[in-house]
Amino acid sequence: MRPPTTSAATSKKTALAEALQISLVGEIQNLLGAEAIEDLDFEALETALRTRSLQIAARALEQRFNRDTSDAASGALHPCSCGQMARYVDRRSKCFQTVLGDLTLERAYYHCPECQSGFCPRDRALGLDGALSPGVVRMIGVVGAAVSFEEGSGLLKELAGLHVGAKQVERTAESLGAEVAEDERSHVDPVPASEIAPTLYLGLDGTGIPVRPKELEGRAGKQEDGSAKTREVKLCTIWSAESRDEEGVPIRDPGSVTYSAAIESAAAPDSGAERSEFAERVLREATRRGFDRAQRRAILGDCAIWIWNTAGELFPSATQIADRYHVKGRLCVIAKAIYGPADPQAIQWGKLRRDELDVENIDAIIQALTEHSQSCEEARKGIDYFQNNRHRMRYVEFHAQGLCTSTGVVEAGCKVAIGERLKQSGMHWTVRGADAIIALRCARLSGRFEDFWERRSARRKVA
Repeated sequence: MRPPTTSAATSKKTALAEALQISLVGEIQNLLGAEAIEDLDFEALETALRTRSLQIAARALEQRFNRDTSDAASGALHPCSCGQMARYVDRRSKCFQTVLGDLTLERAYYHCPECQSGFCPRDRALGLDGALSPGVVRMIGVVGAAVSFEEGSGLLKELAGLHVGAKQVERTAESLGAEVAEDERSHVDPVPASEIAPTLYLGLDGTGIPVRPKELEGRAGKQEDGSAKTREVKLCTIWSAESRDEEGVPIRDPGSVTYSAAIESAAAPDSGAERSEFAERVLREATRRGFDRAQRRAILGDCAIWIWNTAGELFPSATQIADRYHVKGRLCVIAKAIYGPADPQAIQWGKLRRDELDVENIDAIIQALTEHSQSCEEARKGIDYFQNNRHRMRYVEFHAQGLCTSTGVVEAGCKVAIGERLKQSGMHWTVRGADAIIALRCARLSGRFEDFWERRSARRKVA
């Protein structure tokens, strides 16, 4: 709880507010002039007023900060991060970019003879990163998670009047994303039992993103020469679906979806004593959401081996469901491979197999695939695919239990959380940069960015 505001502090705040109001009113009157309201260019006027208001606020803040020399109150010595004592040198000015505009602040400067580094305690106390204020860093994080760095730079200029180059947006967003990634690993706060839905779904999937050539050295891939062109991002998503549509089919609950992803391996270390990096990620996300404590738990995936290995390792008692959307897509691919993409028979054959899938007639599907197995490799692969996963395709039974069998959440997760930001034309990522932006984007999409920001601010104040 914050201490009660003193009357002296209240008076100072009131005086500052009144002074700002007087200055702003005067500026507004000058800008308005005496011409008729109908003759004013309202857009130009509101833009000018916003710019001028921010300038006045910036000058007031600058003057207030520079009158305060309490950052040198500790005297000639100040603790350095290396553990030794730094010595006071002088007061130094630096221009910072803030949401109000540029501010030139004077701060006490200390130098440590032990580690030969200098610092300003006030910069740390205010959370100033380099030449950027916390508010600007936050804005950069928002645009960096949503659009390309070039677009983000343009949005900051157009919407906030901030001139931040694309490279600065990239560096700041990736640095912030790296903090988010570290925070995700170190903060696993389980949701209260009262907030856990009766049934929770966990979806696992992977999608390739374009990376720089140096990130692909020595890696096998799907290109004709056996080389790789992408690195796979593995995604974990958890949601609930307690609502039902008119036919009784479960509907994803709005706001229930959370994401966690990274370019990580799902293969366990050779020692066998530890989980894989991705398995640890899944376990953290499941712990946060209370997946391990839900009354019913279902895991959906596209039948990749690593998905069911991870599911079986972490949650052996959970119901495993082959995502019906993906399975039907696999049947379409097989149909086109058998008859050709333009042959009407492919459409008819695919529809018959999908209908059989809906009524859980896996034997009929396998029989149809066997008839083409000698002439079509996709059909041969399909036989193993359905044989090995038939226990995950009990869709009639799952539907009777009120379980989701395909909501599009898993497929959409790869598109929304990863594809829309990291798979745009011309993009080629480093693994480090991609993981940072993925972490930043997942935090925002999952509604966790505010909690991260509060922890970040608290850590910096303590430091």
